[in-house]
Amino acid sequence: MDKLAPSERHSYTYNERTIYQWDQTLSEVNIYIEVPKGVRGKQLSVEIKPSHIIVGITPNPPYLDKDLAHRVISAESFWTLEDGTLHLQLCKAEKGKPWRSAIAGHEISASDEEQERQRLLLERFQEEHPGFDFSGASVNGQAPDANTFMGGMKT
Repeated sequence: MDKLAPSERHSYTYNERTIYQWDQTLSEVNIYIEVPKGVRGKQLSVEIKPSHIIVGITPNPPYLDKDLAHRVISAESFWTLEDGTLHLQLCKAEKGKPWRSAIAGHEISASDEEQERQRLLLERFQEEHPGFDFSGASVNGQAPDANTFMGGMKT
């Protein structure tokens, strides 16, 4: 059965320019950064630490040197470059925890946060009950935290 994919990427913009986009699943946060044309993977400098990321093009100063909103498992996180997009796949330290932002201080709106909580809760139900069809399911009202609801995530 297919997993519930993130409904859309959230964008962080500054001076009308998209700095990065991000989305999340129960177990990971994905950050997408468009790189200049012609940049190859070996030119990129990417460091993924438990609570911080540094991204840049060698030998220039970092493009992003920021704290993450929450902790990740850096040993299980990685990055790829495909079709001009740098994709950082960060493994959440707390599976199921909804993130309001990928980078600390860049929070999404309260309504977007609620949609994320609802989607993550449905993703959790789907993971725990693979025989059920959740394709048309929705959560009404305020969704509980998928990380802690009914005793928390099953490992």
